[in-house]
Amino acid sequence: MRVQVNPTAIASYGLNLEDVRSAIVAANVNQAKGNFDGEHQSYQIGANDQLLSSDDYRPLIVAYRNNAPVKLTQVADVIDDVENIRQAAWMNETPAVIMNIQRQPGANIIQVVDRIKLLLPKLTENLPKSIDVKILTDRTNTIRASVEDVQFELILTVVLVVMVIFVFLRNVAATIIPSVAVPLSLVGTFGVMYMLGYSLNNLTLMALTISTGFVVDDAIVMIENIMRYIEEGEQPMQAALKGAEQIGFTIISLTISLIAVLIPLLFMGDIVGRLFREFAITLAITILMSAVVSLTLTPMMCARLLKHRPEAGQGRLYQLSERGFETVISWYGAMLRVVLRFQTITLLVALGTLVLTAYQFWTIPKGFFPIQDTGVIQGVTEAARPCRSPKCPLCSRSLPKCF
Repeated sequence: MRVQVNPTAIASYGLNLEDVRSAIVAANVNQAKGNFDGEHQSYQIGANDQLLSSDDYRPLIVAYRNNAPVKLTQVADVIDDVENIRQAAWMNETPAVIMNIQRQPGANIIQVVDRIKLLLPKLTENLPKSIDVKILTDRTNTIRASVEDVQFELILTVVLVVMVIFVFLRNVAATIIPSVAVPLSLVGTFGVMYMLGYSLNNLTLMALTISTGFVVDDAIVMIENIMRYIEEGEQPMQAALKGAEQIGFTIISLTISLIAVLIPLLFMGDIVGRLFREFAITLAITILMSAVVSLTLTPMMCARLLKHRPEAGQGRLYQLSERGFETVISWYGAMLRVVLRFQTITLLVALGTLVLTAYQFWTIPKGFFPIQDTGVIQGVTEAARPCRSPKCPLCSRSLPKCF
C-alpha cells in the first residue's frame, strides 16, 4: 500500500505527516485484545486488525475537524503498488529477483563460491518448479582464469630457464642440477607459505614466477665455479668442496642483497602494504630457500654428476655452439673497447638515461591497479517517477502533489 499525502490538503485541516502516520499505525494493530481467565484454563482473544488492500485504508479517519471526520482519502491518495518503485531487476529480458552474495573480509572467495554452488541444488529442490535459479555473474571466473594463467606462466618459466641453461652449459648432467634446484626451492617455499597461512593467489604466484630467475642464479654460479676446478684437473669431490667454499660467501651476499631490496615492501603501510607484504615475503622465502639448496644440494650433485671431458671429446653440438659463443665474446670485446675508449661519452649517456628515467617516472600516469577487462557489463538506469498529483500538465491534475 502506498499513501501519497497532499501537503496542501493536510495543511488546510491543520494536520501534519505525523498525524497521518499515527492514524495508519493505530489502524494496523496485530496483537491480543484481551483474555478470559478460567478456573482451569486461560483463553487469549486474538484478532488481526491489519489492513490488506487500498480500499481498507481509504475510509480511515485521520482526525476530527469541526465535528466532522477527516478521512484519509481527503488528504492523500491510497494506491496498490510495489514495495520499492525505484528498483527492479531483469535477467536478459525476464523479470527476476537478484541475490548478491559477498564474502566477509578474510574469507577465501573461491571456497565461498564453491560451497554456494554445492548448496544450490538443495535450494532449488525446495522452490516451486516455476522458479528458475541461475547464476547471473560469478566474479571468481576471472580469478580462476588469472590463477590458471599464472600457473601456466610459472611452468613455462621453469622450462625456458632449463632450456637456456642447457644451451649455455651444453652438458646434460650440469643441466639436471639447476633443474632439480628450482622445484626444490619452490617446494620448500610452499611449506613455509602453508605454515604462515598464505594461499596460492595472483600475488604469491607472481612472486614464485619472478623468483625462478633468482633461484637459478645461485645454482649456476655454484656449478660454474665447481666446473672450472674440474676442467683444471681436480677430482669432482675436491672441486665441489673447494668451489663451494670459495663461492659460498658470494651466494650469501647475493641472497642478503636481494632480500634487502624487499624490505620497503615488507614494511609498507596502508592497503598497498597489506597487498604486497604477502608477495614480498613469498619472494624472500624463495630466495632464501634457493641459497640453502645451492649451498648444500648443488655441490653434492656436482661431486656426483660432473666429470671432466676434454674439448676434443665433445660432440658436434658442443663444437658448433662453441664457435658461436666465441663470436659473441669477440663482438662483446670489440664493443667494450669502444666504450672504454670514449669513457666521457659513456658516462654522459648513463647520466642522461638516469635523468630521462626520473622525468618519465614523474610524467607517466599513476594508478592503483591496472584496469582489467572482466567481460561483464553492469548498468544502472534511473526512471522518472510517475506523476500522480492533481492538475499536472502531464496528467491533468493539480500541481501541489506533483513532486
